[in-house]
Amino acid sequence: MTDIRPASYDHIVELRLIKWNILEVRNPRMSNQNGTQAVDRAARLLTEVVHATDPMTFTGLSAATGLAKSTTSRLLLALERNGLVRRDDHGRFLPGEMFVSFAWRGGAEAGLVAVAQPFIERLGKATGETINLGVVSGGMVEQIAQVDSTYFIGGTNWVGLSVPLHCSALGKVFLAYGTAQLPADRLERRTDKTITSEAALRAELAGVRARGYAITDEELEPGLIALAAPVYGFDGAVVAALSVSAPAARMTRDRLTVAAGHCVSEAAGLSAVLGYRQRAARQTRKAG
Repeated sequence: MTDIRPASYDHIVELRLIKWNILEVRNPRMSNQNGTQAVDRAARLLTEVVHATDPMTFTGLSAATGLAKSTTSRLLLALERNGLVRRDDHGRFLPGEMFVSFAWRGGAEAGLVAVAQPFIERLGKATGETINLGVVSGGMVEQIAQVDSTYFIGGTNWVGLSVPLHCSALGKVFLAYGTAQLPADRLERRTDKTITSEAALRAELAGVRARGYAITDEELEPGLIALAAPVYGFDGAVVAALSVSAPAARMTRDRLTVAAGHCVSEAAGLSAVLGYRQRAARQTRKAG
């Protein structure tokens, strides 16, 4: 069969290819513009979250930035994946772990309770017992946050109370890891089981470091058993501790072991949010 295509056909094809190639060259510019626009929009969302006095809702962020809800959702998911925002239990948005880690590099302690809240709440749900977050203050342990026990028995409110270092689980953590020092005077006897010998206490603290958590068995108060695990800051120093406490009648050996596992796990999670990385912390301490 005779080819009846016009002579200009090949040129038409070539022109179309040339036009297509020109579009290919232009596409990267368009992609860069779209990428910059996405960054700008994400930055607007992040700015709203960081400067808000209270956690922001999804609807509030969409309205404040003027972004479509689909765009807001997509960008918030990306920010959350990268640790720049996080959600509270109500789904509202807060500054993420990256901001918290950066703040704690300078040793700032503001907002510790807010940052720790999800961890102590999870620990409370896992154990059903009283959970406390403690720090060292004035040579004593000060408990700054609490999740109450789900049981009627053992519901003491410890927030705001200061207890001695040597006979509390939280205090033993601080003594074991060098956050606090043994008092110069004699160790107060709070119960018949309180350790009052310095040599015996030092042996106990070595055990704390070996297993990774502290235990008090009716040493602070008759009938009360507690355990606590360390919370590390960016430089590897112990800055706080998490504890689980319960009546001795309920805290059997098996339940204590299970509770200790949960406590150590949540303390490690909180440490990571505060910027602690085990290898980096060791290098920092060596350099210092």
